[in-house]
Amino acid sequence: MRVTMRDVAKHAGVSIKTVSRVVNFEPHTRPEVIQRVRASIDELGWVPNGTARALRTGLTGIVGIGVAELRRPYLAGLVEALVTEANQRGMQVAVEPTLRDPERVRRILEARGRAFDGVVLIGHDLPDAVADGLGERPVVVVQGKQEQAGADRVDDDVVEAAMLIGRHLAVMGRTRPAVLGAYGGFPSAAPSPGAGRIGAVLSAALVTTGIDPEKVPVMPLEAPADRRVGARAAAEVLARHPEVDALLCVNDEVALGALATLAARGVDVPGGVAVIGYGNLEDGWFSTPSLTTIDPGRERLARTTFDLLTGRLDGTAPAHARAVVLPVKLVRRESTLGTGAG
Repeated sequence: MRVTMRDVAKHAGVSIKTVSRVVNFEPHTRPEVIQRVRASIDELGWVPNGTARALRTGLTGIVGIGVAELRRPYLAGLVEALVTEANQRGMQVAVEPTLRDPERVRRILEARGRAFDGVVLIGHDLPDAVADGLGERPVVVVQGKQEQAGADRVDDDVVEAAMLIGRHLAVMGRTRPAVLGAYGGFPSAAPSPGAGRIGAVLSAALVTTGIDPEKVPVMPLEAPADRRVGARAAAEVLARHPEVDALLCVNDEVALGALATLAARGVDVPGGVAVIGYGNLEDGWFSTPSLTTIDPGRERLARTTFDLLTGRLDGTAPAHARAVVLPVKLVRRESTLGTGAG
Protein backbone atom coordinates (compact mmCIF):
# COMPACT_ATOMS: atom_id res chain seq x y z
CA MET A 1 0.00 0.00 0.00
CA ARG A 2 1.29 3.45 -0.88
CA VAL A 3 2.21 5.51 2.16
CA THR A 4 1.11 9.15 2.05
CA MET A 5 1.91 12.29 4.00
CA ARG A 6 -1.43 11.85 5.74
CA ASP A 7 -0.30 8.43 7.00
CA VAL A 8 2.90 9.96 8.38
CA ALA A 9 0.96 12.73 10.11
CA LYS A 10 -1.40 10.23 11.74
CA HIS A 11 1.47 8.00 12.85
CA ALA A 12 3.39 10.95 14.35
CA GLY A 13 0.31 12.52 15.91
CA VAL A 14 0.72 15.82 14.11
CA SER A 15 -0.97 17.72 11.33
CA ILE A 16 -0.22 17.26 7.64
CA LYS A 17 1.04 20.84 7.62
CA THR A 18 3.57 19.99 10.34
CA VAL A 19 4.89 17.04 8.31
CA SER A 20 5.21 19.35 5.31
CA ARG A 21 7.13 21.90 7.36
CA VAL A 22 9.55 19.23 8.60
CA VAL A 23 10.33 17.74 5.18
CA ASN A 24 10.71 21.22 3.68
CA PHE A 25 13.09 22.32 6.45
CA GLU A 26 10.90 25.24 7.43
CA PRO A 27 11.90 27.03 10.65
CA HIS A 28 10.12 27.32 14.00
CA THR A 29 9.29 23.64 14.48
CA ARG A 30 10.16 22.17 17.87
CA PRO A 31 13.08 19.70 17.80
CA GLU A 32 11.06 16.97 19.50
CA VAL A 33 8.34 17.30 16.84
CA ILE A 34 10.93 17.12 14.06
CA GLN A 35 12.39 14.00 15.65
CA ARG A 36 8.97 12.37 15.96
CA VAL A 37 8.03 13.13 12.36
CA ARG A 38 11.34 11.84 11.03
CA ALA A 39 10.99 8.68 13.09
CA SER A 40 7.55 8.08 11.56
CA ILE A 41 8.91 8.73 8.06
CA ASP A 42 11.66 6.17 8.64
CA GLU A 43 9.31 3.58 10.17
CA LEU A 44 6.69 3.89 7.44
CA GLY A 45 9.24 4.17 4.64
CA TRP A 46 7.61 7.26 3.17
CA VAL A 47 9.54 9.05 0.44
CA PRO A 48 8.56 12.71 -0.06
CA ASN A 49 7.79 13.81 -3.58
CA GLY A 50 10.97 15.73 -4.28
CA THR A 51 9.68 17.23 -7.52
CA ALA A 52 6.61 18.67 -5.86
CA ARG A 53 8.67 20.01 -2.97
CA ALA A 54 11.14 21.65 -5.34
CA LEU A 55 8.30 23.39 -7.16
CA ARG A 56 6.83 24.68 -3.87
CA THR A 57 9.99 25.72 -2.08
CA GLY A 58 12.75 25.86 -4.65
CA LEU A 59 14.61 23.26 -2.59
CA THR A 60 15.64 19.85 -3.85
CA GLY A 61 16.46 18.31 -0.46
CA ILE A 62 19.86 17.34 -1.87
CA VAL A 63 23.25 18.52 -0.64
CA GLY A 64 26.38 18.17 -2.75
CA ILE A 65 29.52 16.89 -1.02
CA GLY A 66 32.80 17.69 -2.76
CA VAL A 67 35.73 15.55 -1.65
CA ALA A 68 39.15 15.13 -3.22
CA GLU A 69 38.91 11.34 -3.41
CA LEU A 70 37.30 8.38 -1.69
CA ARG A 71 40.28 6.01 -1.73
CA ARG A 72 41.69 7.58 1.43
CA PRO A 73 40.09 5.84 4.41
CA TYR A 74 39.79 8.97 6.53
CA LEU A 75 38.04 10.92 3.78
CA ALA A 76 35.71 8.00 3.07
CA GLY A 77 34.86 7.79 6.77
CA LEU A 78 34.14 11.50 7.00
CA VAL A 79 31.88 11.33 3.93
CA GLU A 80 30.04 8.39 5.51
CA ALA A 81 29.50 10.44 8.68
CA LEU A 82 28.13 13.32 6.61
CA VAL A 83 25.79 11.01 4.67
CA THR A 84 24.52 9.48 7.91
CA GLU A 85 23.89 12.91 9.42
CA ALA A 86 22.05 14.05 6.29
CA ASN A 87 19.84 10.96 6.34
CA GLN A 88 18.95 11.58 9.97
CA ARG A 89 17.75 15.03 8.96
CA GLY A 90 15.67 13.75 6.06
CA MET A 91 18.10 15.06 3.45
CA GLN A 92 19.87 13.36 0.59
CA VAL A 93 23.42 13.85 -0.65
CA ALA A 94 25.33 13.55 -3.89
CA VAL A 95 29.02 12.81 -3.40
CA GLU A 96 31.22 14.40 -6.05
CA PRO A 97 34.96 13.52 -6.17
CA THR A 98 36.91 16.64 -7.16
CA LEU A 99 40.30 14.98 -7.77
CA ARG A 100 41.69 18.31 -6.51
CA ASP A 101 40.67 19.91 -9.80
CA PRO A 102 39.54 23.55 -9.32
CA GLU A 103 37.26 23.23 -12.34
CA ARG A 104 35.40 20.33 -10.71
CA VAL A 105 35.02 22.38 -7.53
CA ARG A 106 33.66 25.26 -9.58
CA ARG A 107 31.07 23.04 -11.27
CA ILE A 108 29.87 21.70 -7.91
CA LEU A 109 29.45 25.24 -6.61
CA GLU A 110 27.60 26.30 -9.74
CA ALA A 111 25.14 23.43 -9.26
CA ARG A 112 23.70 25.17 -6.20
CA GLY A 113 20.14 26.18 -6.86
CA ARG A 114 19.75 23.62 -9.62
CA ALA A 115 20.91 20.24 -8.36
CA PHE A 116 21.90 21.11 -4.79
CA ASP A 117 20.39 23.20 -2.01
CA GLY A 118 23.88 23.65 -0.59
CA VAL A 119 27.39 22.26 -0.81
CA VAL A 120 29.85 20.78 1.66
CA LEU A 121 33.51 20.96 0.58
CA ILE A 122 36.08 18.83 2.38
CA GLY A 123 39.77 19.61 2.61
CA HIS A 124 42.40 22.29 2.63
CA ASP A 125 43.27 22.30 -1.07
CA LEU A 126 40.36 24.49 -2.20
CA PRO A 127 40.07 27.77 -4.12
CA ASP A 128 40.76 30.88 -2.05
CA ALA A 129 37.09 31.85 -2.24
CA VAL A 130 34.09 29.58 -2.62
CA ALA A 131 31.83 32.49 -3.56
CA ASP A 132 28.51 33.50 -2.10
CA GLY A 133 28.02 30.63 0.32
CA LEU A 134 26.21 32.68 2.94
CA GLY A 135 22.89 33.14 1.15
CA GLU A 136 20.09 30.83 0.13
CA ARG A 137 22.50 28.28 -1.38
CA PRO A 138 25.10 27.85 1.36
CA VAL A 139 28.58 26.37 1.38
CA VAL A 140 30.30 24.82 4.40
CA VAL A 141 34.02 24.00 4.25
CA VAL A 142 35.10 21.11 6.49
CA GLN A 143 38.72 20.84 7.67
CA GLY A 144 39.82 23.58 5.31
CA LYS A 145 42.25 24.89 7.95
CA GLN A 146 42.19 28.35 6.41
CA GLU A 147 39.71 31.16 5.94
CA GLN A 148 37.36 30.72 3.00
CA ALA A 149 35.66 33.91 1.87
CA GLY A 150 31.91 33.49 1.54
CA ALA A 151 31.51 30.21 3.41
CA ASP A 152 30.97 28.84 6.89
CA ARG A 153 33.74 26.58 8.22
CA VAL A 154 34.13 23.61 10.54
CA ASP A 155 37.62 22.62 11.65
CA ASP A 156 39.19 20.33 14.20
CA ASP A 157 41.38 22.14 16.71
CA VAL A 158 44.91 21.65 15.39
CA VAL A 159 46.35 23.79 18.17
CA GLU A 160 44.88 21.46 20.77
CA ALA A 161 46.05 18.47 18.73
CA ALA A 162 49.63 19.75 18.67
CA MET A 163 49.58 20.41 22.42
CA LEU A 164 48.26 16.90 23.09
CA ILE A 165 51.06 15.46 20.98
CA GLY A 166 53.64 17.56 22.82
CA ARG A 167 52.36 16.45 26.22
CA HIS A 168 52.32 12.82 25.09
CA LEU A 169 55.97 13.07 24.05
CA ALA A 170 56.84 14.60 27.41
CA VAL A 171 55.00 11.89 29.37
CA MET A 172 56.81 9.19 27.38
CA GLY A 173 60.16 10.95 27.85
CA ARG A 174 60.72 11.38 24.11
CA THR A 175 63.06 14.20 23.10
CA ARG A 176 64.14 13.26 19.56
CA PRO A 177 61.02 13.15 17.37
CA ALA A 178 60.86 13.22 13.60
CA VAL A 179 57.90 14.45 11.59
CA LEU A 180 56.49 12.60 8.59
CA GLY A 181 54.50 14.89 6.35
CA ALA A 182 54.68 18.26 8.08
CA TYR A 183 53.18 21.37 6.56
CA GLY A 184 51.44 24.56 7.75
CA GLY A 185 49.73 22.94 10.71
CA PHE A 186 49.21 19.36 11.80
CA PRO A 187 45.81 18.53 10.32
CA SER A 188 44.37 15.15 9.50
CA ALA A 189 44.15 13.27 6.24
CA ALA A 190 46.64 15.46 4.40
CA PRO A 191 46.52 14.35 0.76
CA SER A 192 49.22 16.68 -0.55
CA PRO A 193 52.99 16.67 -0.12
CA GLY A 194 54.50 18.16 3.00
CA ALA A 195 56.25 21.50 2.91
CA GLY A 196 59.48 20.12 4.35
CA ARG A 197 59.18 22.12 7.54
CA ILE A 198 57.29 22.12 10.80
CA GLY A 199 54.37 24.52 10.93
CA ALA A 200 54.06 27.18 13.61
CA VAL A 201 51.43 25.26 15.57
CA LEU A 202 53.49 22.11 16.02
CA SER A 203 56.70 24.12 16.55
CA ALA A 204 55.13 25.98 19.47
CA ALA A 205 53.94 22.73 21.03
CA LEU A 206 57.38 21.17 20.79
CA VAL A 207 59.01 24.23 22.36
CA THR A 208 56.78 23.84 25.43
CA THR A 209 58.19 20.34 25.92
CA GLY A 210 61.80 21.53 25.68
CA ILE A 211 62.33 20.28 22.13
CA ASP A 212 64.02 22.60 19.64
CA PRO A 213 61.89 22.38 16.47
CA GLU A 214 64.84 23.49 14.36
CA LYS A 215 66.57 20.21 15.24
CA VAL A 216 63.58 17.99 14.42
CA PRO A 217 63.99 16.03 11.16
CA VAL A 218 61.12 16.52 8.71
CA MET A 219 60.24 14.19 5.87
CA PRO A 220 58.12 15.77 3.12
CA LEU A 221 55.78 13.18 1.64
CA GLU A 222 54.84 12.56 -1.95
CA ALA A 223 51.14 12.31 -2.74
CA PRO A 224 49.14 10.38 -1.81
CA ALA A 225 50.29 10.27 1.81
CA ASP A 226 49.38 6.61 2.34
CA ARG A 227 50.84 3.48 3.98
CA ARG A 228 53.39 2.84 1.24
CA VAL A 229 54.68 6.40 1.44
CA GLY A 230 54.74 6.21 5.25
CA ALA A 231 56.76 3.00 5.19
CA ARG A 232 59.36 4.51 2.85
CA ALA A 233 59.55 7.74 4.85
CA ALA A 234 60.10 5.85 8.11
CA ALA A 235 62.89 3.82 6.53
CA GLU A 236 64.58 6.97 5.28
CA VAL A 237 64.31 8.69 8.66
CA LEU A 238 65.82 5.69 10.43
CA ALA A 239 68.69 5.59 7.95
CA ARG A 240 69.46 9.29 8.27
CA HIS A 241 68.60 9.77 11.94
CA PRO A 242 68.99 6.51 13.89
CA GLU A 243 68.68 8.44 17.15
CA VAL A 244 64.98 9.24 16.53
CA ASP A 245 62.69 8.05 19.35
CA ALA A 246 59.27 9.18 18.05
CA LEU A 247 57.54 9.55 14.67
CA LEU A 248 54.81 12.18 14.37
CA CYS A 249 52.74 11.27 11.32
CA VAL A 250 50.43 13.58 9.41
CA ASN A 251 47.75 10.88 9.23
CA ASP A 252 47.04 7.34 10.36
CA GLU A 253 47.80 5.82 6.97
CA VAL A 254 51.34 7.17 7.10
CA ALA A 255 51.62 6.00 10.72
CA LEU A 256 50.51 2.47 9.83
CA GLY A 257 53.12 2.34 7.08
CA ALA A 258 55.74 3.54 9.57
CA LEU A 259 54.70 0.79 12.01
CA ALA A 260 55.24 -1.79 9.29
CA THR A 261 58.78 -0.56 8.65
CA LEU A 262 59.61 -0.53 12.37
CA ALA A 263 58.24 -4.06 12.79
CA ALA A 264 60.26 -5.34 9.81
CA ARG A 265 63.42 -3.90 11.36
CA GLY A 266 62.71 -5.30 14.80
CA VAL A 267 62.31 -1.88 16.42
CA ASP A 268 60.24 -2.03 19.60
CA VAL A 269 57.16 0.21 19.54
CA PRO A 270 56.71 2.17 21.69
CA GLY A 271 59.78 1.12 23.70
CA GLY A 272 62.29 2.16 21.05
CA VAL A 273 60.29 4.47 18.83
CA ALA A 274 56.82 5.84 19.57
CA VAL A 275 54.44 6.45 16.67
CA ILE A 276 51.55 8.95 16.70
CA GLY A 277 49.02 9.27 13.89
CA TYR A 278 46.10 11.55 13.12
CA GLY A 279 42.58 10.54 12.08
CA ASN A 280 41.54 7.68 14.40
CA LEU A 281 41.17 5.05 11.67
CA GLU A 282 39.69 1.77 12.81
CA ASP A 283 42.69 -0.04 11.33
CA GLY A 284 44.77 1.48 14.11
CA TRP A 285 43.03 -0.73 16.65
CA PHE A 286 44.13 -3.86 14.82
CA SER A 287 47.74 -3.01 14.05
CA THR A 288 50.50 -4.65 16.09
CA PRO A 289 51.09 -2.73 18.23
CA SER A 290 47.93 -0.67 18.16
CA LEU A 291 48.31 2.93 17.07
CA THR A 292 48.13 6.04 19.21
CA THR A 293 46.34 8.77 17.30
CA ILE A 294 44.51 12.07 17.41
CA ASP A 295 40.75 11.69 16.99
CA PRO A 296 39.24 14.72 15.21
CA GLY A 297 35.70 13.43 15.80
CA ARG A 298 34.15 12.68 12.42
CA GLU A 299 30.58 12.40 13.71
CA ARG A 300 30.86 15.71 15.57
CA LEU A 301 32.31 17.38 12.46
CA ALA A 302 29.38 16.05 10.40
CA ARG A 303 26.75 17.13 12.92
CA THR A 304 28.16 20.66 13.18
CA THR A 305 28.45 20.92 9.40
CA PHE A 306 24.75 20.22 8.91
CA ASP A 307 23.82 22.51 11.80
CA LEU A 308 25.55 25.32 9.92
CA LEU A 309 24.08 24.30 6.57
CA THR A 310 20.48 23.99 7.75
CA GLY A 311 20.82 27.27 9.63
CA ARG A 312 21.47 28.94 6.31
CA LEU A 313 18.64 27.09 4.59
CA ASP A 314 16.04 27.97 7.21
CA GLY A 315 17.17 31.60 7.42
CA THR A 316 18.25 31.56 11.06
CA ALA A 317 22.00 31.99 10.47
CA PRO A 318 23.72 35.36 10.92
CA ALA A 319 24.82 37.38 7.91
CA HIS A 320 28.53 36.90 8.62
CA ALA A 321 30.52 33.73 7.97
CA ARG A 322 30.78 31.39 10.93
CA ALA A 323 33.85 29.39 11.90
CA VAL A 324 33.49 26.55 14.39
CA VAL A 325 36.59 24.86 15.83
CA LEU A 326 35.88 21.54 17.50
CA PRO A 327 37.93 19.83 20.20
CA VAL A 328 40.03 16.75 19.50
CA LYS A 329 41.35 14.03 21.76
CA LEU A 330 44.37 11.81 22.00
CA VAL A 331 43.49 8.12 21.75
CA ARG A 332 46.15 5.99 23.34
CA ARG A 333 45.11 2.52 22.35
CA GLU A 334 45.72 -0.57 24.40
CA SER A 335 44.84 -3.57 22.25
CA THR A 336 45.04 -7.25 23.09
CA LEU A 337 46.17 -7.70 19.49
CA GLY A 338 49.31 -5.67 20.08
CA THR A 339 51.96 -5.08 22.67
CA GLY A 340 50.73 -1.67 23.71
CA ALA A 341 50.09 1.81 22.44
CA GLY A 342 52.14 3.26 19.64
